[in-house]
Amino acid sequence: MKKTVLVSGGAGYIGSHVTVELLQAGYEVVVADNMSNCDSTCFEGVRKITGRDDLKLNIVDFCDKARVEELFSEYKMDALIHFAAFKAVGESVADPLKYYGNNLESFVNVIGAAHRHGLHNILFSSSATVYGQVEDLPVTEKTPRLPATSPYGNTKQICEDILRDCTSAYKDIKGIALRYFNPIGAHPSALIGELPRGVPNNLVPFITQTAVGKRECLSIFGNDYPTPDGTCLRDYIDIVDLAKAHVAAVSRMLDGKMEADYEIFNVGTGRPVSVQELVDTFEKVNGLKLNCKIAPRRDGDVTAIWADTALAGEKLGWKATRELSDTLKSAWEWEKHIAGK
Repeated sequence: MKKTVLVSGGAGYIGSHVTVELLQAGYEVVVADNMSNCDSTCFEGVRKITGRDDLKLNIVDFCDKARVEELFSEYKMDALIHFAAFKAVGESVADPLKYYGNNLESFVNVIGAAHRHGLHNILFSSSATVYGQVEDLPVTEKTPRLPATSPYGNTKQICEDILRDCTSAYKDIKGIALRYFNPIGAHPSALIGELPRGVPNNLVPFITQTAVGKRECLSIFGNDYPTPDGTCLRDYIDIVDLAKAHVAAVSRMLDGKMEADYEIFNVGTGRPVSVQELVDTFEKVNGLKLNCKIAPRRDGDVTAIWADTALAGEKLGWKATRELSDTLKSAWEWEKHIAGK
């Protein structure tokens, strides 16, 4: 019998790539999304990549407890990966109640349903934002969490705590939190990728939309940080590499290889890249010149963060392999694909 994995937020950027990797690894997938921050483009791309025309898109708002209960009653599932959350740092600073209401309620609802229906394995989509503004880099899983610099980051901290406490209280539940850094790029097929609604909050779609002519100018938020070139340092990880880490973590749970009821893994490359370096690399590998300007610093941004990924390598048997240049080529191919060029 194939194992079945629920992917909440499965029609979105990360969820669609994880769904592809799960299907290609031999799992069945229940895709659920409320479509508040995406359309059906990536879901249809998943069908094309995998040849699974029968794959169903379940419309579910995970803040609707009754609808979540219906979903768990309809399917017999062995594990869940929870992506369904709002994710823009700046927006969370401007509208914290939106983030606390959605991100916490949806996670409580899905864990509650899992507990009631005997689904024992929960993988939470966490974030490097839980570390806050750290001084000692790279961060390991044992790096103390500092106060989050945004309500978004705080919701990730709180959800980690909810999962930890549930695995402690309910002995049938096991949990893994994947703390990932900055997912970028697109599937090599150019059939799925990052497709934000409105003005992008993440750097790479803003770069590609500027390159394709959809945006007039790319803003680099701050060039006066205490870094080599004055721009923020981040750990940018290819989206396919990231998706494969989820498959490795699900397999660890379902194969009974967890060494504790609650585990945490960093998912990144271990290499810091500045915002300016990323822009320069994109221009070089794609033969383009972008219209850029320096803008004021953005609320909630940390100066620098990157991962120590040794634990994921040791316990999950996973590491990032794709080169930054290939990732940025894939992002541009995806942007051209959706622009019809």
